[in-house]
Amino acid sequence: QRLQDNVFSGGDNGLGAAINDMMNALSDVVSAPTDLAARTVTLTRMDETATRMRSASDQLDQIAASVQSDLDTGVKAVNDLASQIARLNEQIVRAQGSGKAPNDLLDQRDQAIRNLNQYVQTTQVPADDGSLSVFVGNQPLVLSNTAATLSVGDAPDFPGSGQRKLFFTAAGGTAQVLDEQAIGGGSMAGELKFYNNDLEDARNQLGRMALGLTQTLNAQNHLGLTLDGKTGGDLFQPIALKDAIAGAGNPSGASAGIGLAVADPAKLKASAYTVTFTAAGVGTVVRQSDGVALSFDGTTGNTLQDVLRGEGLTATVTGSPQAGDKFLIQPVRDAAGQMQALVHTPSQLAAANSVNAAMGAANTGSLQLVSLQALSNPPGATVPVTLTFTGPNTYTRSDDPAVPPALPTTYSYVSGQPISYDSAVPPTGWSVTLSGTPKKDDTVTVGDALAAGDYFQRDAGNAKAMLALRDAPMFDGAALSDGFANAMADIGTRTQSAQFAAQTSSTIAANLESDRTAVSGVNLDEEAAKLIQYQQAYQASAKMIQVAQTVFDSLLQTMG
Repeated sequence: QRLQDNVFSGGDNGLGAAINDMMNALSDVVSAPTDLAARTVTLTRMDETATRMRSASDQLDQIAASVQSDLDTGVKAVNDLASQIARLNEQIVRAQGSGKAPNDLLDQRDQAIRNLNQYVQTTQVPADDGSLSVFVGNQPLVLSNTAATLSVGDAPDFPGSGQRKLFFTAAGGTAQVLDEQAIGGGSMAGELKFYNNDLEDARNQLGRMALGLTQTLNAQNHLGLTLDGKTGGDLFQPIALKDAIAGAGNPSGASAGIGLAVADPAKLKASAYTVTFTAAGVGTVVRQSDGVALSFDGTTGNTLQDVLRGEGLTATVTGSPQAGDKFLIQPVRDAAGQMQALVHTPSQLAAANSVNAAMGAANTGSLQLVSLQALSNPPGATVPVTLTFTGPNTYTRSDDPAVPPALPTTYSYVSGQPISYDSAVPPTGWSVTLSGTPKKDDTVTVGDALAAGDYFQRDAGNAKAMLALRDAPMFDGAALSDGFANAMADIGTRTQSAQFAAQTSSTIAANLESDRTAVSGVNLDEEAAKLIQYQQAYQASAKMIQVAQTVFDSLLQTMG
């Protein structure tokens, strides 16, 4: 419920509204690219989105600290109750040895066990001497008059992962991790599940959104030109991904590692991964969000890098991982807290395309320009390319002229379908979409936007491409603008499930308590009836004594 109310809430003050306002503000820049006010509003919305993203991350940290505090409180309560049960065991054994019935002590021990079960689910095994052993899972929390202790700490297999585990320490023994499944019910089991699963999933959802927004908007801004004709820079501070966490006791030690970067933000999953090597270059990647296992064998096209590339990640393996090595990858977990807007000067928003398209002055067909988008941005280096139509459905390019007696290369044209261009020398890439029917010898020339005078200052082609990102598939196929809504729906479903489970558990607990009191509790009506019976018996006995006394007095008087 705290996640839903504090982090994944709707309304005008929610993170989803900030993202939508930011993307929608670009429409004003598209309409008026030279309007500094429109540009300022857009940059302000970007800064607000980054601020709300960091605030949401801080709220998750606060929730995590609160749950940690509850776990610490629960551990102390469990240890105190275990010690109390051990002391009561000792007193009960001593009392029964002297032939007394320690009913008060038995009641105290029963109440302590009921209190203990509120934190962790336990089982009890009675002994012949009257003591009671208490087990958590398969571990003895109380044996006769000896109590073990519980504690909460970092997961030992991947130190620094942020995962929390419950540890069991027998008297004079070493700490052992308790299997979360073995803990069963109780508040601590629920808190651990929330901390390690629900809270981590929430972090991953936010982190993926932060990375998706940062990567896509930065990349698109790089393809445009600012009002002063410069290449666009980063709109947000680039978010560096943490290296994979090496497993404790890896055979390769600290010599092997996995570095990470974003390859494709649209393929990122809101998940962590566990990498296990069964041999050098061979192993399995398990996606923790759904348990899907992806194998790699080191062959071409099926390396660890290939598998992670399919998850939107670029992996750099250092050293030589060996059989038995394990790594934990948390690529998006902490990204939301790092989101930071960089551009605050309106002229630095790269709204213009770095390429320009000009229709031939002598064109006689119905050819029209629908859209133009740069795929790379080398201002001043783009070599003009002229498309010359040889008919309504074909054209040639000026960058690959025919060498007689060879004929020029002919390309197909379909109205409304993009024409993509990519050149390595110089590095140039663009995509142009045309509509209409060209006539023979109609032309379209695509070249450097800076070569067309100051037109780039009034162009908004790149801002239009940014605005189009709003509806582009980004998060598991959902549009960028729908990412937060989907995350909010997921958290809402989890909240409803948790509330339903809590209500069911409360009902079961109330029914069991009613059954227990029916057997071992006091029935007030029955006790009142017995009191009346005892009172009547007392009155009858008193009457008998009174009659006897009268008879005895009469006899004494007669004898006298």
